[in-house]
Amino acid sequence: MRKAAALLLAAVALPLGGADAPQLVPDVSQRDVEIQYSFTGADLLLFGAIVYPDGRRPEKPADIVVVLKGPEQSVIIREKQKVAGIWVNADTARFRSAPSFYAMASSRPINQIVDERTAAIYELGVDKLQLSPSSLNDSAELSRFENGLVALRERSGLFVERPGTVEISDGVLYRARLPLSARVIVGDYTAETFLVQNGRVVAAAVRDITVRKSGFEQFMASAAEHWSFFYGLAAIALAVGMGWAAGAIAKRI
Repeated sequence: MRKAAALLLAAVALPLGGADAPQLVPDVSQRDVEIQYSFTGADLLLFGAIVYPDGRRPEKPADIVVVLKGPEQSVIIREKQKVAGIWVNADTARFRSAPSFYAMASSRPINQIVDERTAAIYELGVDKLQLSPSSLNDSAELSRFENGLVALRERSGLFVERPGTVEISDGVLYRARLPLSARVIVGDYTAETFLVQNGRVVAAAVRDITVRKSGFEQFMASAAEHWSFFYGLAAIALAVGMGWAAGAIAKRI
């Protein structure tokens, strides 16, 4: 899905990249993010330049929107209800392609840059994400579960919006900082940059970012995947050993 989205973005941007159209030259401060035991998140700098034909800048300043997306995943949201004093699972909803991470920054609030249709096409904002529900038909119920998913991920730092934080210098250089939560999953991420003039996306570009485990975390993940039987035996032995040690210490105390 992520590769398909990147190809779609390129296909949309291609007709806009004619000889008279501006071009984006983007980059990101860190294209390879390593997750270790001490990983507390990262602060990524997305920056670049706007190249105008013949160096002529428009009279009205352009806007920049940057979007950082993580791998898509299937998500099940469960609604809890209190029955006889006990919280139990009630209704559920499944979304086939929710981004595991989404962060957006823009030079101005999105509703001042593009209309609703354009924002929905390019998924500019958490409320414009196409989550692909697979288990709901009622629009009110769907909206309730979508809002619940967004609220959960916003509290976890996995959905972030920072309108008005993209800095544009001299109309050609831009920069923005987006936080990468410590709770992100490993995989391929995309940093998308959109140049908007008069409410239209006139240029777009993508840079890839890889988030991966390293050190002891990578060893444990590899062991669990390739030697699951021995990994399970080791986990059981470790748990028994720690239990025995705790009991022995308690007896002495």
